[in-house]
Amino acid sequence: MTRLKLLTFAVLILITILIAPAAFANVYGAIRGVVHDPQHRPIQDAMVMLKAKSSDWAKSVTTGANGEFQLNAVPLGEYSVSVASRGFAQTAQDVTVISGSVPVVHFQLQVASANEKVIVSASPAVVATDSFTPTTLVSRLDIERTPGADGTNSMAMITDYVPAAYVTHDMLHMRGGHQITWLLDGIPVINTAIAQNLGPQFDPKDLDYVEVNRGSYGAEFGDRTYGVFNVVPRTGFERNNEAELTVTAGNFYQTDNALSFGSHTDRFAYYASVNGNRSNLGLQPPVPQVVHDAENGVGGFGSFILNVDPSNQLRLMTSVRRDHYQIPYDPNPNDIENGSIPANDYSPQYPSIGLRDGQHETDAGVLFTWLHTFNSHLLTTVSPFYHYNSGDYASNPNDNPVASTENHSSTYVGGQATVAANYKKNDLQVGFLSFYQSDNQFFNIIPNLTSPDIEHPTANLEAFYIDDKIKPFSWLTLSAGMRPTRFSEANFASTTLAPPISESAISPRFGATVTIPRLRWTLRAFYGHYYQAPPIETVSGPLISQCEPPTCGFLPLHGERDEEHQFGVTIPYHGWVLDADNFQTNVANFLDHNNIGASNIFFPITVSQALIRGWELTLRSPRIAHRAQVHLAYSNQIAEGSGTITGGLTDFTLAPGLSALDHDQRNTLNVGGDVTLPWRSYASTNVYYGSGFSNGFPGAPYPGDYLPQHTTFDLSLGKDFGERFTASVTALNVINRRVEYDNSLTYGGFHWNLPRQIYVQVRYRFHY
Repeated sequence: MTRLKLLTFAVLILITILIAPAAFANVYGAIRGVVHDPQHRPIQDAMVMLKAKSSDWAKSVTTGANGEFQLNAVPLGEYSVSVASRGFAQTAQDVTVISGSVPVVHFQLQVASANEKVIVSASPAVVATDSFTPTTLVSRLDIERTPGADGTNSMAMITDYVPAAYVTHDMLHMRGGHQITWLLDGIPVINTAIAQNLGPQFDPKDLDYVEVNRGSYGAEFGDRTYGVFNVVPRTGFERNNEAELTVTAGNFYQTDNALSFGSHTDRFAYYASVNGNRSNLGLQPPVPQVVHDAENGVGGFGSFILNVDPSNQLRLMTSVRRDHYQIPYDPNPNDIENGSIPANDYSPQYPSIGLRDGQHETDAGVLFTWLHTFNSHLLTTVSPFYHYNSGDYASNPNDNPVASTENHSSTYVGGQATVAANYKKNDLQVGFLSFYQSDNQFFNIIPNLTSPDIEHPTANLEAFYIDDKIKPFSWLTLSAGMRPTRFSEANFASTTLAPPISESAISPRFGATVTIPRLRWTLRAFYGHYYQAPPIETVSGPLISQCEPPTCGFLPLHGERDEEHQFGVTIPYHGWVLDADNFQTNVANFLDHNNIGASNIFFPITVSQALIRGWELTLRSPRIAHRAQVHLAYSNQIAEGSGTITGGLTDFTLAPGLSALDHDQRNTLNVGGDVTLPWRSYASTNVYYGSGFSNGFPGAPYPGDYLPQHTTFDLSLGKDFGERFTASVTALNVINRRVEYDNSLTYGGFHWNLPRQIYVQVRYRFHY
């Protein structure tokens, strides 16, 4: 972008701010509305009460002289808004709030009769008409009832509901990339590493809502292009001195257990949990058999909220996890992976026989937030944070041809501050994010290295963001934002071939929504740029000595730069919501990963170009007859890369043209639902179809450029026994259909989908 364009954009932003200074908060939304009588005369001093559907969280306000009201700092989720005024019947309306949205509700109060109280339920406002970001909101009930979704290591709460989201080679992918952002209460959990961790970021049993944003982000949501997961944890507002014990047991000697406590008063709420899990089936195996594939983990989570006074709230959240994984291998020496097959005479593709590798991971974090409300239109949040993450990979010293070891830990210390305001037709947000990163890296390769390669690189990032929404008409929303970012590295070894980098980027973003009157269809469009800071892994003399330039070497890792445009439509109809979008992402310096030699240690690389494009469809029903609900998520996508390897440890192999990335899958479909049955029981199911991932060895033995298509069917049945006990039985991949998912060189070599799992879960709730 030229200097003239940047200057023009900055002037437009400044004019917007000067004309109408107002906005919304990052993880929070706001609710605006007006109350009037049957003659459309405003009603003053009416009481407006907001109540969360999943907890006791509540807020209230009175209407002004024009019958208008506004509720700020509303966390994302589902709510009921009720209005009461003397002489009128009470009226209620359901509202769904997503982060950054400002739904507008209208109440027409009817005159109450002399001897009765009438409660009128208005039509639910379930669609955000002012957001250009395609969003999927997954609730605590969805997580509890979706088969397998509440498992500690499960990603089903995302993959079953979100288009173009799937797990392949044991890693979550979304929209053709790896780089995703986890937000805890709107604050990013910083982690610049790629392909380092297998363990979960959070236990799904600790979550109240998960908001999944698929591209088209405002400037406040950072730069991880492929997906943003905004987590609202349980807080204690949903409990009153109540504890819950969850015990799970099933085949493969699996168990997944958790104990949590929570309660609240008007001013203070707390939630704390501990969990532990183990199984003989951890990672996707390289063959249909499950060999050397055990996993175990422990973790804990805590949330503490103090309302100091009506204007100040303090929040403290902590989490810690420790996980261990055995790396599975192929035990058959005659398989195509290990050796030649006489009938086909294929050469070995990825020998893994005899491997006894393992992965140890640790993750810990502390997040503190001070939220201050100046008035009904202006608030600020200040959030310092700390995050520690490590992934230690250990090989058997007898691995052939190389035995690789990597111990890699990262420490992040930083903070985010945001000032947000909202007033009538404007929403403005200004914020700043900064963190310091310190890494410890240990590499060793036997028998090649005479001594380990030890590095201690550091880095820091500063990002400023400004984002403004203007709503000149009730049916039109315009948005403009900008996110300047600076990233720099330091303390690289003096012998490295890759000196530290320092780079900057300015990422403009524009969005618009148009709501068609009467139909209530919302059309949206977005154009924007992103900059993703690179991992700071580096190597020096001992490891570089294994490469002989110019055929092999290490190039510095620069940040990924993305350009995205997207168009979409949201169609509500009698409680049903259909959402469709088309997107294209042009990538320069695509961040990916590759293994070192015939090992499972992955070093980040960058590819000069990638092109990801597709269209997506989601469908969500209301509660049909108050019993059943269905959902659908479909994507048609192609993810391709081309050009040279521009960064990382590489052999500089050239790709002549666009070719499918190793996680590319053209068609992905999830269809599921749940139904409430008699005798306080329920049934839920999900069907997943994938057309097959890209084939790294065409013709050996699978023909064509893609591996076989695959379908799995999951089922869960549950029943409540009184108020304290709930029991359920779940079967994943019921028909036990097995196919090869992936033949890229990742953890354990090739990957087959997981076999059938059957387990029983018991929940016991008690007061203390």
